[in-house]
Amino acid sequence: MNVVLIGFRGTGKTESGRLLARLLEVPFHDTDALVEEEAGAAVHEIFEQEGEEGFRAREKRAIARLPPGPGVYATGGGAVLDPENVENLRRGRTIVLLRADETTIEKRIQHSTRPPLTRMGLRAEIHALLEARKDAYLAAADYCMDTSARSANEVAMGLKRLLTEGGTREEGRKDALRAVGSSGITGAEVEELASRIASLDGNPVLRFYGIAGYPSLHSRSPPLFQRLFSYFQVNGYYTRFHDPSITRIFSTARDLDVRGLSVTIPFKQEILRHLDHLDTHSRAIGACNTVVFCGGESHGYNTDWVGIRDPLASLRGSTAVVLGAGGAAASAAYALRSLEMEVTILNRTVERAVALAENFGSNHGSFREFDRIKPAVVVNATSVGMEPDTASPLQKSQLFPGMTVFDLVYTPPETPLIRAARSAGCTVIPGKEMFIRQARAQFRQFTGIDAPLGMIREMLG
Repeated sequence: MNVVLIGFRGTGKTESGRLLARLLEVPFHDTDALVEEEAGAAVHEIFEQEGEEGFRAREKRAIARLPPGPGVYATGGGAVLDPENVENLRRGRTIVLLRADETTIEKRIQHSTRPPLTRMGLRAEIHALLEARKDAYLAAADYCMDTSARSANEVAMGLKRLLTEGGTREEGRKDALRAVGSSGITGAEVEELASRIASLDGNPVLRFYGIAGYPSLHSRSPPLFQRLFSYFQVNGYYTRFHDPSITRIFSTARDLDVRGLSVTIPFKQEILRHLDHLDTHSRAIGACNTVVFCGGESHGYNTDWVGIRDPLASLRGSTAVVLGAGGAAASAAYALRSLEMEVTILNRTVERAVALAENFGSNHGSFREFDRIKPAVVVNATSVGMEPDTASPLQKSQLFPGMTVFDLVYTPPETPLIRAARSAGCTVIPGKEMFIRQARAQFRQFTGIDAPLGMIREMLG
């Protein structure tokens, strides 16, 4: 058994970790103790002499050198803020986030010798740091456990039960396999899922992920995420939840104790009302494409806008046009506005463009107004050009050298719009680039690991 405990100070990582190690009959390691051993000084002395930066550098070295083999590892509260630390902690290990409410944490650490990290009072610092770290904690964890009302012994017993029994039950596994098996995915994928479910008897902490959509059979996410899990030694399996009902998908997800979902059409808006928490981007865009489950709660994120923003980051302040007024257009408008671009949303149904433009402080109009605007950046957020469609939302005569054209459609790899734009001398960004970048952001939300862009491109071929 190989488990890492993460979380804020005062959540019980060290005390519960020692007890858990005894129950599992494996060694216990505390990264703070390893840092102190290397430095020949206490943590508070390292902070005084080298500052937080010096301590984090020592902590990083300690995590990179953790001994192999079975063990229980307790980490410092800020360790998982560094994706490289998470990558090293995750390899072959299960990570559990221990949480507690602010009042409990304050009571537990009020007499600590650890120096403050801010100039705030203790309670204010706890609140601020928990807010700043919550997404990193959630991303790095396989499981979450609240320790507020539990003794260290109760936490240790609960952790042992979780690690040896997992979060699924026999009947739920059968129901999930029946649901996915009859959904229309390929026989080979059904057989692989059945094999992974059967493996839970010997590997109860295998975490399940999947794409939730209808249709989802075309998605390249399952093979991509499986290759990423394999490379980074993440104990996970990624499948398809191919169903016209998001309610049924959520039921299957509960049966399999699913850790993460990639959300695609037609559920990106509908899923919002099924979630317990939304990040600021999902809330602003009105759509969610990433769901993380932990500790009985669901958390929604949007990484689509990142996939649009990042390839256009060098064009900050440009004049831009978004073609379309659906969910993809909302992500595009949000991304472009984050780059301080002057955005105009054009749509065949002008009323829809008006509604979207009002949400993002943008201009609006019909496709007929494209030539008047002469934008430097064009983002196609319609489905025009998606296989088997062979049309283009713009003609070659409307495109000119120096214009950047980003087509969010990625099947086929070269759309009619991309061909026309390239022929006209435009800078072109195919939809595959958005997929790569949003998948990278999504993988980090699922695992806490930063996968290199080049690696993802190579895996996709």
